[in-house]
Amino acid sequence: MENNHIDQQFNEASKLSEEPTVFPGFEKVWGKIEEKLDHKEEKKRMVPIWFPYGVAASLVIGLGALYFLNTKDASESVQQSMADIRTSKESVVSTNIAQIDSITKMNIQKDKNNAEPAVEKIAVHTDPVSGQPFDVAMPLPVPAPPIPSIPKIQVSANEYYVQNAKNIEVSDRRKEVYPPDGYYTQNKNAGESTQSIGEVVVTAMGVKRSKASTASASSVITSNSIAPQTSVVSTLQGRVAGIQIGSSTNNQVTIRGVASVAPGKDPLYIVNGKIAGADDFKALEPSKIENVAILKDAAATALYGSKAANGIIVVTTKKLSRRERKRIEKLQEEINKQKQISPVANDESYDAFIENPFELTQSQPLSTFSIDVDNASYSNVRKMINNGEAVNKNAVRVEEMINYFTYDYPQPKNADPFSINTEYNKAPWNPDHQLLKIGLQGKNIPMDRLPASNLVFLIDVSGSMDEQNKLPLLKSSFKVLLNQLRPKDKVGIVVYAGSAGMVLPPTSAGEKDKIVQALDRLQAGGSTAGGEGIELAYKLAQENFVKDGNNRVIIATDGDFNVGESSTSDLQTLIEGKRKSGVFLTCLGFGMGNYKDNTLETLADKGNGNYAYIDNMQEANKFLGREFAGSMYAIAKDVKIQIEFNPEFVKSYRLIGYENRKLRNEDFVNDKIDAGELGSGHTVTALYEIIPANITSDYLPKENGLKYTQTISSKKFGEELATIKFRYKKPDEEKSQEISQVVKNSNRNISSASPDFKFASSVAWFGLVLRDSKLIKVKDLHAIESLAKEGKSKDEEGYRSEFIRLIESYKTSK
Repeated sequence: MENNHIDQQFNEASKLSEEPTVFPGFEKVWGKIEEKLDHKEEKKRMVPIWFPYGVAASLVIGLGALYFLNTKDASESVQQSMADIRTSKESVVSTNIAQIDSITKMNIQKDKNNAEPAVEKIAVHTDPVSGQPFDVAMPLPVPAPPIPSIPKIQVSANEYYVQNAKNIEVSDRRKEVYPPDGYYTQNKNAGESTQSIGEVVVTAMGVKRSKASTASASSVITSNSIAPQTSVVSTLQGRVAGIQIGSSTNNQVTIRGVASVAPGKDPLYIVNGKIAGADDFKALEPSKIENVAILKDAAATALYGSKAANGIIVVTTKKLSRRERKRIEKLQEEINKQKQISPVANDESYDAFIENPFELTQSQPLSTFSIDVDNASYSNVRKMINNGEAVNKNAVRVEEMINYFTYDYPQPKNADPFSINTEYNKAPWNPDHQLLKIGLQGKNIPMDRLPASNLVFLIDVSGSMDEQNKLPLLKSSFKVLLNQLRPKDKVGIVVYAGSAGMVLPPTSAGEKDKIVQALDRLQAGGSTAGGEGIELAYKLAQENFVKDGNNRVIIATDGDFNVGESSTSDLQTLIEGKRKSGVFLTCLGFGMGNYKDNTLETLADKGNGNYAYIDNMQEANKFLGREFAGSMYAIAKDVKIQIEFNPEFVKSYRLIGYENRKLRNEDFVNDKIDAGELGSGHTVTALYEIIPANITSDYLPKENGLKYTQTISSKKFGEELATIKFRYKKPDEEKSQEISQVVKNSNRNISSASPDFKFASSVAWFGLVLRDSKLIKVKDLHAIESLAKEGKSKDEEGYRSEFIRLIESYKTSK
């Protein structure tokens, strides 16, 4: 190896001194240095050729200083020499040594008189007590010079400054420092090999080069061969509970529990108490992050409303300004307040209700209610469970969960619009009780025989609809509905936000492209004048009314009305007046966080309507696609059921669900009383839990002695358990018709029950558990799952299998 130019520089400088050219032991030291420099070994990182010469020169100067000083305490001399190397501002002991040092530096400087790279310092601060680092500031990448300079390292007792370095990994008190990407390169034109620093280890005092190597002229050190800069996104993966990172190509950040609801939608980012963009968050350097917290569901929406429907990622960095600290403290106070209010509270609204109690047959043998074909509760509960949310008990309406599923009932054989089907068997949640299942099957009318439709889409485009699972999902859902329509069907579109307006007059479904274009142009923004929108939609439907046809307003919203007639009572009054027009109503609910279930349920119940919650395209395809005829074409309206129990066999009974559909007994024959609608091919199922006459139950109501009412039942009705009466109106008539059917008493075991009975029982049972019913003994989720599997039957569409998976998901979350 060629060392002549270094020898020459050193000797020329040495001639200035009157002392001997070399000190004792110099040859031995220099020999070891040359041996080290000539040693070639393949390594991962390359050291520039001038680095070992610089180190060697520094060692020679240091040893020379020791020789000339010749102090009594050798250790103090070494420390003083090291101090001289560390700080150029300190005085030099010998003028000759200073001259040698100056000449050597001047000659070495000639090799780097080109532009020197810009540098930033990295400060790794350590705790004086524990010695552990508590702050790491990362440098920005710097451009690589053709011939780089030696990284300067300054060492003090508690702080380490390293220039031109990139990644820092800390282990105990060792700090490993790597150069930035592409910093060391090869000079191919000169054919020279450049060594690189493989690893520099900084300890409390001193520096050592642990690895070094030379490479061929064709080698290039890239970011793949050194420790890469880790992004904040990849750093969070697997380290912060609740965060899921997408593929390496998109690095999509989602919070577990909301991904299925709003795919492709970023959560809300709060950095140091202030809302930040996704790009700002992803640009953060991992080493600067002190803490990451996740907020979702109620905790998120209570703070930032619908903006936080996809959750919040709260980031706190290490270095904070006074203003940032105040913002963080204020945010933490708000989070703590929400935790104190309720762990599940949010801005969603549900009407509270008390489950139906047991009634004594002797004092109240009649039970009357309106049918309900809504199924919104099931899809809403499914959304809560799949998102890992706590299920709001008031969101659970057991009858809607049961009626989400279809059952194998026969078609009516006569002129009646529906068939009546009953089954009597054991109640699985209270083994001593019995269960009566009542099922109606609506007549299937072929699509080509269905009357022409006059549909008005009433679409909420207010600011609260500006979420992926609201207006965009709504548009896609309505396109599913359009695919079911014929050219003779007409569609008009009315929208409402701060005010209402018509965006598409009634248009033939044959002009599908025109309707789709009108939908695609819709954008969300503004307040929510729902009442005004309802007025305009009904007006448009009435102006284009089709006699003997299907006239219907389809409202799609999150139910968050806040302008004009917005209270539940005002809307109820409004919609009750509109149902007299002969226009039916379908309510489609969308979204989460500020969803108003109580508003939409009121509209559907009081407006000759039905109600579904659309949480994904699967649900849109089910309600607006497969079940289109049953959802959109009524074959009977104001359908009421009244059942009279025989006290000979029934001591007490209660209706499972239908709490908001119960009617007074005298309402059954009153044609002015509104009730539910039955669609083409639709099924309706109701369950009564019965305490047999010979059973003593903990749930039996206390009897009051009656003086004037006969309490001894007649035995002349044989094995009749109950008589069921039905009243209904044809869609275009106002006078009701009545039919009835007798139910026989039986004593069977659940194993003999039909698959439909088992499955409907399992759904009701699960709903009662979700509501934390006080009227059931057995709450075993495994037993519910087993019963559902027994009742799965054919399940061609897969909805029953989905219910079984839902039970499994709920079990794992408990």
